[in-house]
Amino acid sequence: MYPQYWTASIGGIFMKYSYEYKLMCVDLYRQGKWPDVPAGIKEKTFHDKIRLWVRQEDACGPESLQPKKQNKAWTAEEKYEYVAQVLAGKSFKEVAVSAGIECSLLYQWVRRYKMTGYEGLVAQRKGRPPKEPDMKKKVVPAELTPSEREEMIRLKAENERLQAEIAVIKKEIALREERYAAQLKAKKQRSSKNSVKKDTL
Repeated sequence: MYPQYWTASIGGIFMKYSYEYKLMCVDLYRQGKWPDVPAGIKEKTFHDKIRLWVRQEDACGPESLQPKKQNKAWTAEEKYEYVAQVLAGKSFKEVAVSAGIECSLLYQWVRRYKMTGYEGLVAQRKGRPPKEPDMKKKVVPAELTPSEREEMIRLKAENERLQAEIAVIKKEIALREERYAAQLKAKKQRSSKNSVKKDTL
């Protein structure tokens, strides 16, 4: 089984892989094996790609390995949800893998957000401007303003981060309580042994 097809691109060969081929590579990797490297691709580059597929499948399931639609329209809210995760401290690679997107695309979104804010994530209209003025068109107002949506998503990301921290703290408290209970039990056992010794004297 070979990749779906390949095309020449700027900087070398741009390889497209079929869903079945990706699954085969992931299965071989989990067995401790490597598939044959396609012609024209460096071995390290190919192995790194397979490791990325493995992480992607672990994070999002096998469906995430399906070929992406070339012209998927991302909403500003969807983009900001991933941008907010990066701004909250997650790595680009971690967020990109969980989202099933390329790191380069996520870099673009973060860069646009830092330069122009939430509005920079709104899809720009392509082509010539329409002859009919926008004022004549029926405009459906959004339920939330961009700033309100931005704040809502930011708070959601912050809430998830705080919940993760609280979960860690709870685990630490539980471990401390277990250790303290074990210490008390050991202390009681030692004191009971000492009392038994005194009684026998």
